[in-house]
Amino acid sequence: MDFDLTAEQRDRFSGLVDAVRKQLGSPLREHPEGHFDREEWRTAASLGLTGLCLPAEYGGGGLGALDTALALQAFGRGCPDTGLVFGVAAHLLACATAVRDFADDLVRDELLTGMASGELVGANAITEDEAGSDASGLRTVAVRDGYDYVLDGEKSFASNAPVSDILVTYAVTDPAAGFLGITGFVVPRTLPGIEISTPLAKMGLAGCPAGRVRFTQCRVPARYRLGVEGQGQAVFQHSMRWERTCLFALYVGLMEEQLSRCVAHVRTRRQFGRPLGDFQAISHRIAVMSQRLESARLLLYRACWLMDQGRVDQTAVSLAKVAVSEAAIANGLDAIQIFGGSGYLVPTGIEQQLRDAVPSTLFSGTTEIHREIIAKEAGL
Repeated sequence: MDFDLTAEQRDRFSGLVDAVRKQLGSPLREHPEGHFDREEWRTAASLGLTGLCLPAEYGGGGLGALDTALALQAFGRGCPDTGLVFGVAAHLLACATAVRDFADDLVRDELLTGMASGELVGANAITEDEAGSDASGLRTVAVRDGYDYVLDGEKSFASNAPVSDILVTYAVTDPAAGFLGITGFVVPRTLPGIEISTPLAKMGLAGCPAGRVRFTQCRVPARYRLGVEGQGQAVFQHSMRWERTCLFALYVGLMEEQLSRCVAHVRTRRQFGRPLGDFQAISHRIAVMSQRLESARLLLYRACWLMDQGRVDQTAVSLAKVAVSEAAIANGLDAIQIFGGSGYLVPTGIEQQLRDAVPSTLFSGTTEIHREIIAKEAGL
């Protein structure tokens, strides 16, 4: 059992952290529309981040789950705009993997090169007002009509949607078949019958725009179907395994940077004539933050390693997802306490780290859903 990274992995990680800091590391960058712009997206793409796990033949990095996670960890550590990191990860893991593994060859040739290069931005549109954790309760329908499917329905929360070029979405094609009656599609945004809202106002991850998507008699050529009809639930679960396993590495990177800043702060900040770090109440808080970070990191790396071995382990994925997301929130609260009043102020960026961490227990399956998975896999 080897817990060490290879020299190549360590070099790639440190080089990527440096490159991200140099090109995307300006603190508190102002977004005219409150979210990332295409220039920032193209910068991330130039570092290979939009195509990490896509095939090399399409311009991707051809990486496995662990190396993809390490790259997103480096991205999360070096970039202060966690919303941009999240948007890239959602594009890659929830959208591009579905196209990579389930689209037909012509559609793969049409879309994957652009997705890898960052020319095309993908949005994942599955959540509905009455179908969040219950993905089987979709109301959006797709009716076959000749060479097309006609989509009708509304999605309530689609990350990247306001700036997207393609939408990966899911609809009911056979209402009587339950979860076997859902089909996945990759839908070019330029098709008639698609309406996307302005970005939703959110507590955190402001750099990633999210919006509502309405399909009204939207005719989608059948070639854009993902997999066979009725395979949508399997397509979704496959892409979610990638997202739940790799995306949360960005929070490991965020926590690394956060902990580093906290340690530097308590070494230099003095109260009562002593550095803050001399006080046990502070030093122990730092120790607990380190414990959470390392525990979460090991669970995430293990889940990625199992995936690279071709082993589907739902418990490992759910344990990692819960551990990372809860650690990110708890460490965010501790960081604010360590920085005191300055941590509550926007210019330090500490309060933003907490706000960006809060939704991590909601997306990609709530903490409650993942604890249900863990309990069921344990035999309950």
